[in-house]
Parts: sequence; C-alpha cells; structure tokens
Amino acid sequence: MPFLFCLARRLDCPYAILQKILKMRKIDRSLDSPSQCEPDVNVDSLWIIGPRAKGGKRDNSYHGNFVPQIPSDLIRRFTQSDDVVLEPFMGSGTTLYECERLNRKYIGFDINSGIIDLVKRKMVCGYTDFRIHNMDAASKAVDNAIKRDLRDYGRMDADLMIAHPPYFDIIKFTEHECDLSNARSLDEFLKMFKAVISKLLPYVRNNGHIAIVAGDLYRNSEVIPLGFMLMSVVSQIGLCKLKGIVVKDMVGNRAKIGLDALWRKRALRSDYYLFKHEYIFIFRKVK
Repeated sequence: MPFLFCLARRLDCPYAILQKILKMRKIDRSLDSPSQCEPDVNVDSLWIIGPRAKGGKRDNSYHGNFVPQIPSDLIRRFTQSDDVVLEPFMGSGTTLYECERLNRKYIGFDINSGIIDLVKRKMVCGYTDFRIHNMDAASKAVDNAIKRDLRDYGRMDADLMIAHPPYFDIIKFTEHECDLSNARSLDEFLKMFKAVISKLLPYVRNNGHIAIVAGDLYRNSEVIPLGFMLMSVVSQIGLCKLKGIVVKDMVGNRAKIGLDALWRKRALRSDYYLFKHEYIFIFRKVK
C-alpha cells in the first residue's frame, strides 16, 4: 500500500502503528478508499462507456439488463473488499457477478422466479458470499431476509444499494401484480418504487450510498422524464443527499440494433429526439 508508506513518512509515524490505526472503519474509508486506489474509477458526470464488458458470467441475454461497467464502477468507488451490496431488482445478476469479481458480499431480490433459477444455476461453485431471494422487495418478508443475511455476514447494514428498476411498462417481466412493470399507471409505478426504496433504505449504513439507474419514456408524442421522477421519489423519502447526476451513453440497444437509419428517418419526419442516454443518480444516506 504505497499510499500508507507515503502518509507514514509525512506524519513521521511508524508504518505498523499507522496500519493499526487504519483498521478503524471510519478512518480507513476516508484515507484509503477504493476511489483513490483505483485510477480508472470514473468521477465525471458524463460516462461514455462503449461496448458491453464480456467474460465470466456476464451476458446480454436478458432484456433490460445494464452494462457491467456501471455496477463495477459504483462498487469500486463506494465500497471496499468484503463490503455488502444490496440490490432490490436483481434481474439477470449483472451486479452479483461484479460483486463476485470484486470480492464484495451481495444481497439481491427479484420477483421473477425464472431469472432467479437461471442465476442460481450460474452460481454453483466457488464464490459463496451472496444471498438471493425470489420475492417482492417491498414485502414484509424482506425484513427477515435482510436481517438474516447481514447476520450471516457479521454485519449490521449494507454499504451500497444499486437499484435498476423496470422503466415502467416498456418490458413486461412477469405477470405478478407486485411487479413494477405491471403497474396500471405511472403514478402507481412511482408509488411501488417508493415502497421498495423505503423498505431497503434503513438497511444501508449511514454515509453509505444509493445509486438509481434509470431512463426516460416517450408516450403520446411527449417525453416522460421517468429518470428525474425516480430521483424525486428518493429525495422525497428523505435521509439522503443527492451527490451526483451522471448521464450515461446508451449504445447497442437490442431493439434498435441495425435500425439506426430507420429510427433517424422517423425522428427527422417528426420533432422528437432519439434516446441515447440513461441516468445514474447517486445519493448518500445521512442521519
């Protein structure tokens, strides 16, 4: 740890003593955080990511999953080795696979039993620091599940929550009435999302972080700023400070691959713009 050696020399303090001091969690986080140790962590508000990262368990077979670079960057910046990442909308396991790769502990929920089974089949050996649950992340059963998982990890709370919810009803994931993609209206969707975040937020440690990954909608010839609506929901819950609004390029949309010219022609015939971005809203939990 070259940073510690430099600090020891500057403070005229023996390295061994400084190392013991840094075992204190709060000091360790402020002086030797992953964001300072890893030079490729992105601190810009515009993310041009490019091709989807491949290899390992990563794949692009599930509609609505996000690129692995997003959870990878968030995990490396806001957590350390053995920290706990909490995810209410697990999907095909993108965040889980990054937790495995980066040596973090994981707790995930998804209402889709089929995708839960698929992820479990991938996680058959090696990495064991994960707990996944087939349940509505706003249900009463969540409390017991998280408390049990944290107890297994020897922890009181999680360090980071990553939420990548459905974009309202663009993709129907299940027939379950508690599935956000089955909300009967936008207002109902926002209320369901609020219930999920309100349920999980108490299990994020003070000064821990919450990341919401979201896009917008185009309905009835009008842009619906869904991303900012979700940001507003989290702000209204309280307990959080908005620390960043990241705009991320959206490339390789499966529904539009090979159809760029057609979509451009349609846009020019009308007065709308093609969505080429998504948002990542970063919050820090405060007392």
